Amino acid sequence: MTARIASARELRTRLAALPASGWFSEAELEGLPDPVRRYFEAAVAPGTPLATSARFRMVGSIKLGERWVPFRARQIEAPHNGLVWSARAGVIVGSDRYVEGHGAMNWKILGLVRVMRADGPDVSRSAAGRVGAEAVWVPTALLPRFGVTWTATDPHHITASYRLDEADIDLHYTLDDDARVRSVIFDRWGDPDNTGTWGYHAFGFEVNGHSTFDAVTIPSSGRAGWFYGTDRWNEGEFFRAEITDYHLVTGASR
Repeated sequence: MTARIASARELRTRLAALPASGWFSEAELEGLPDPVRRYFEAAVAPGTPLATSARFRMVGSIKLGERWVPFRARQIEAPHNGLVWSARAGVIVGSDRYVEGHGAMNWKILGLVRVMRADGPDVSRSAAGRVGAEAVWVPTALLPRFGVTWTATDPHHITASYRLDEADIDLHYTLDDDARVRSVIFDRWGDPDNTGTWGYHAFGFEVNGHSTFDAVTIPSSGRAGWFYGTDRWNEGEFFRAEITDYHLVTGASR
């Protein structure tokens, strides 16, 4: 069974890993740069289970061609294993996924007529980058115990680095004065201009709201797209969303 043939429901179950033993405490932050410590202290309450995945729901709009179309979606995010994003946008339903090194997209009108199906090495490499970027929604999975290396250049700029399958993930976070995430930017593999030639391009998530769920404080609303931080950001933006329900995957929520 691979990510390209398993159902979204099967993949969600496989990604719902139980947390590591123990709970979040100051001991998890020993040796980290001060801005990184402040980020975790703002994002994770003491005593929170050391979850490696989370389930959540969101609403928003996605740009299809020149139109912004409302959507509703649910997602499981496991930063070290993958994600499944299942959504309905108008009459189009389907999912994006990345599991066990394989990425794929599968979308149909009313679940019957296929309008998009994509997989292969380029799609997988791009999807791996997305898994890394959306790790911001599972801050407990970004602790050093899970193989994540952190650096800081100043009080407002920190970087998380880790490896997901064959992809090297480097996430650059900008923090506000309260050490909450204001933006995430990274180089993502893709073909945003539909030229047929893939490469790395700036991709970003701009945060405009935070919420606390299950003792973690995460970016809960914002917008995302290609060419973040460049003069093409307005044309590259294609995703706006707000998280409406969220649960860390623990023994009780699996």
